[in-house]
Amino acid sequence: MLNSTYLTPQQIVQELDKYIVGQQEAKRNVAIALRNRWRRMNAEPEMKNEIVPNNILMIGATGVGKTEIARRLAKIADAPFVKVEASKFTEVGYVGRDVESMVRDLVEQSVNMVKTRKKEEVKEKAAQVVEEIILDALIPPMRKPAGFAVAQIDENDYTEAPKDDVELNERTRNIFREKIRNGELEERKIEIDIKQSGAPGIGMIGAGMMDEVSMMNLQEMLSGMMPKKAKKRKLTVAEARKVLLEEEAARLIDMDEVKEEAIRKAEDAGIIFIDEIDKIASGGKKGGGGPDVSREGVQRDLLPIVEGSTVNTKYGVINTDHVLFIAAGAFHVAKPSDLIPELQGRFPIRVELNSLTKDDFVRILSEPKNALTRQYQALLGSEDFTIAFDADAIAEIAQTAFDINAEIENIGARRLHTVMSKLLNEFLFNVPDNISQKEIKITKALVKEKLSGLIKNKDLSEYIL
Repeated sequence: MLNSTYLTPQQIVQELDKYIVGQQEAKRNVAIALRNRWRRMNAEPEMKNEIVPNNILMIGATGVGKTEIARRLAKIADAPFVKVEASKFTEVGYVGRDVESMVRDLVEQSVNMVKTRKKEEVKEKAAQVVEEIILDALIPPMRKPAGFAVAQIDENDYTEAPKDDVELNERTRNIFREKIRNGELEERKIEIDIKQSGAPGIGMIGAGMMDEVSMMNLQEMLSGMMPKKAKKRKLTVAEARKVLLEEEAARLIDMDEVKEEAIRKAEDAGIIFIDEIDKIASGGKKGGGGPDVSREGVQRDLLPIVEGSTVNTKYGVINTDHVLFIAAGAFHVAKPSDLIPELQGRFPIRVELNSLTKDDFVRILSEPKNALTRQYQALLGSEDFTIAFDADAIAEIAQTAFDINAEIENIGARRLHTVMSKLLNEFLFNVPDNISQKEIKITKALVKEKLSGLIKNKDLSEYIL
């Protein structure tokens, strides 16, 4: 995992270039925002808390890379990342959620990240414990007295197992320990005890009167009060190892420490990506009622979160002062100026992303590490089938996608998924059964033949993404 502490803005842009074509201005701005995180953490203590992040508003049509830039940035930074759709918050009371839920999701993500890292740190120790549990299930140790504990009057009043038996038992255990380490017993069935929470899925009658945090806290409290029961399960050694490793690693880590670190990580490094923010703009209408009131209400609910406020979560209280917010929207109908002034002021950096050209599509199919052509090569490669693309074929695929976007509706790079799927569906269907052919070269002529009917009938094409 790359560590953003050591990455300069130029290096961050280079990392983003591996996955995203073009959009250099957007990449530069998010790279500066990420580096400013590190700069703030290393600033003078008296100024550290005064420096607030410059939130970013990305403006661009669907499929030009807005979400991908934010997601990749979070991966580079090894930071908690949450994507939400602003339009969901207009539906609170029906199927929507309150705005604070995105901060709670961020903390949840942060807890999972810290927990995963801590589990990795204790993995070796947990593996040793698990090995002993599996060994005990296969060959129980003979360390205990031969008599029954119930019949004991005095704690020293028992008969020890014969020494020869104990030694034989120990030798047998060592042989089986080696077999376990060499993976020779992976399919052997054993019976193990697995701890279960005493209160799985507590339902609350009349829960609608409570907010989300109170509900979660009450469930956690009730769950904690219930004793954890052990349930016997028969599993293979491989399955048992997986289950027991999770259980032992969780037991070895200090959850209070995890919670504290996760809150700090979410506060200092968290990134919240608010998509479709244009859907909560008033569309140029001032005053009135109806949906515009609801949209403006969502903006006013978002405002304190983006400005910086404290939010209660089941892991503790988090302050959003230094969380980086990246908002994005197409702004086809509404304009950024249709957002309420206070919210506009909280997104001082505005970046317009360019619509994708045919040349961009060619680069998207060829350059990124996760290019669609490489994805299909990997998919078919799993069945020992080789697929190669001519440069002319890639240009033809790009031209077709560009033409469909121009003819019907511009959904950006997502159109390439439609075109590639149409082009390769027949191969994906036939490959497992066709053992005679093990490779195919995609040429311009083949692309034209396979995609000839894609934009002929405009009415039908409207049903294709």
